[in-house]
Amino acid sequence: MTAISPDRRALLSRRVRWLVAATITYNVVEAIVAISAGALASSAALIGFGLDSVIEVASAAAVAWQFAGADPEARERIALRVIAVSFFVLAAYVAVESVRSLFGGAAAEASPVGIGLAALSLAIMPVLSYTQRRAGRELGSASAVADSKQTLLCTYLSAVLLVGLLLNALFGWAWADPIAALVIGAVALKEGREAWRGEHCCTPIPTAAARESGDGCRDDCCDEDR
Repeated sequence: MTAISPDRRALLSRRVRWLVAATITYNVVEAIVAISAGALASSAALIGFGLDSVIEVASAAAVAWQFAGADPEARERIALRVIAVSFFVLAAYVAVESVRSLFGGAAAEASPVGIGLAALSLAIMPVLSYTQRRAGRELGSASAVADSKQTLLCTYLSAVLLVGLLLNALFGWAWADPIAALVIGAVALKEGREAWRGEHCCTPIPTAAARESGDGCRDDCCDEDR
């Protein structure tokens, strides 16, 4: 296996830091807008989506902390634990709020702001996720790949949120909002379990050709002692 050159590793590390910074910036704005709009519309799905953005910031910050050190690999396990715990907290909160909304809580109102935010995130998040995932896989960084998966999760959640908000706005199906929130919570729980077990890790891509194609990374390389 051909090792990554020091220059290439430094370039990829800088790229990850820039992508993390972009993710943090966008998600701070997204969280403020989503939680504010969700509170106004009594939308569990929008609030859950906003809290996911807060957790996305925590996850990205963990990766930024990891790559700010002289030896990023030494900090990787801690970064993965932070990412996992953040998912668990989100899943628990969303589950409680969704059940409360379904059984006696205030019905969610239509939210044009939420619809616009979900559509925008659906366009932006896949690009950020794909770029960071490629850099993380080439580096062999489990935490960078896990964080990119969390960004990809935001894409899926944006789609779920958009469907739920549109159903409520177009047809008055208020129950679609907490159902969308439950889906968000279930996916967050799954991703948290994977991050906790380190299932996002991968070995560095061995060749330039594999790096270009994105096919050279093994995602089944983890064990508990690594």
